[in-house]
Amino acid sequence: MNIAVAQSGGPTCAINASLVGVFRQALKTQGIDAVFGSKCGIEGIIGDDLIDLKRVIRTNEDMELLRQTPATVLGSCRYKLPECTYEDNNGAEIYDRIFGVLDKHRIEALFYIGGNDSMDTVQKLSEYATRIGSGIRFIGIPKTIDNDLPVTDHTPGFGSAVKYVCASVQEIIRDSSVYSFDSVTIIEVMGRHTGWLAASSCLLRANEEVAPHLIYLPESEFSTERFLEDVRAECAKHRAVIVAVSEGIELDISGVRSGVSDNFGHMYLSGVGRALEQLVRDEIGCKVRSIELNVMQRCSSHICSKTDIDEAEAIGAEAVKAAMRGETGVTMVFRRISDKPYVVTIESADTALMANKEKFVPREWINVAGNNISDEAIKYFLPLIRGEVDIKMRNGMPVHFKM
Repeated sequence: MNIAVAQSGGPTCAINASLVGVFRQALKTQGIDAVFGSKCGIEGIIGDDLIDLKRVIRTNEDMELLRQTPATVLGSCRYKLPECTYEDNNGAEIYDRIFGVLDKHRIEALFYIGGNDSMDTVQKLSEYATRIGSGIRFIGIPKTIDNDLPVTDHTPGFGSAVKYVCASVQEIIRDSSVYSFDSVTIIEVMGRHTGWLAASSCLLRANEEVAPHLIYLPESEFSTERFLEDVRAECAKHRAVIVAVSEGIELDISGVRSGVSDNFGHMYLSGVGRALEQLVRDEIGCKVRSIELNVMQRCSSHICSKTDIDEAEAIGAEAVKAAMRGETGVTMVFRRISDKPYVVTIESADTALMANKEKFVPREWINVAGNNISDEAIKYFLPLIRGEVDIKMRNGMPVHFKM
C-alpha cells in the first residue's frame, strides 16, 4: 500500500515534526511502500500534485532538519470541501476527483495535519468513503497555535508559540521598565475566538514577574470603560503597565475590523492593540504604544519547545499505527495523565467531535473582573514549553529544510 500526508491551515513550529513522525514511522512499517506528500493540502490531491517524499527526505539528517524547520514544507491551504449529502449529488464531482487520484496512486491512507477546519476535511472525506464503499482510511493529526481543538489536552504548535509569547513579553517588560516616566504597553496576541495564547502570558509569574498586569480574553465580555478603569488602577501601582490582549476580543469601538473573511467564514483579525492604544492616549494621556506579535508567534522555531517538537513527531507516528489498525475518521489526541510529573498518552477520537468546533479557556481560570488569569493555569501551561531544541545554525542563523 501507499500513503499520503498533507498539511493545512496556519503554519506552526511543529507541523513539520508531525510530517516527520508520519514519514519515519512509515519507513519502519512493513506493508507501506511509497509515502506521498500533497502540495498545499487537499488542493494537491484535487490537482494530482503529489511528491514522493522518499526522493526529497533522504537521510536521518534531512529528517532532523525538517523536524526543526517551521511552517509547512508541503505548503498549506484553506480550502473548504463542499457538503455532499445522500439526498443529492451536489459537490460529488470534487470528491470523485479526490478518490480517483488516491486510487490512481494506490493510496490507502491519507493523513491530514491541521486544526478545526482541517478536521472538517477529514470528516467529510471519511464519510464519503463510507458512502461509496471505499476502504481508504483518513486520519487527522492535530495542529494549531490557538490550542482551541476540543477533546485533545493541547495541540502541537501551541507550546512553541507560548514559549515565544512569554519570552517576547518578558523582553518587552525589560524594555518598558528603563524609563522614569509612566507608560502603558499593549501587546496584541493571536487568538480568534479563544484566548489560550494571551492567557499563557501568566506563565511569567513562574519566573517571579508581576507583569502582564492585565490580560484580556475573548472568553470574557470586554468593556472599554472598565478597561480604562483597570489601566488607571494599574498605573497608580506601577510605572510601566503591561497589558496582554487577545486579538479576538469584541471591542465596542467602530472601524476596528476589516470585515473580510476566509473560506471557512473566519474574519481576519488585527487592530485591537492599535485601537486600545489610541483609547489610552485620548483618555489617560500617558505614553502608550501597542505591539502586535502577529505571525512571529507561529514560526519562531529558534525558541521552540522541545516538548512540543517531540510530541508533534510522536503523534504523527501514532497516526500511522492507527491507520494500520484499520482506524479511519479519527483524529489523534493527547490525554494528560498528570501535570507533575508531566505525562501524556496518545489516543484516537472521533473526528466529528472536533471538526468546526472550539475549546475555550476554562472560565474558572479567569478572575471575576475578567482582566487576569489565575495561578491554576500555570500548572497546565508550564510543561508544554519545557526543553530546548539544538537548532542547527549556519553563519549565525538557523538553517531550514527546503524542498
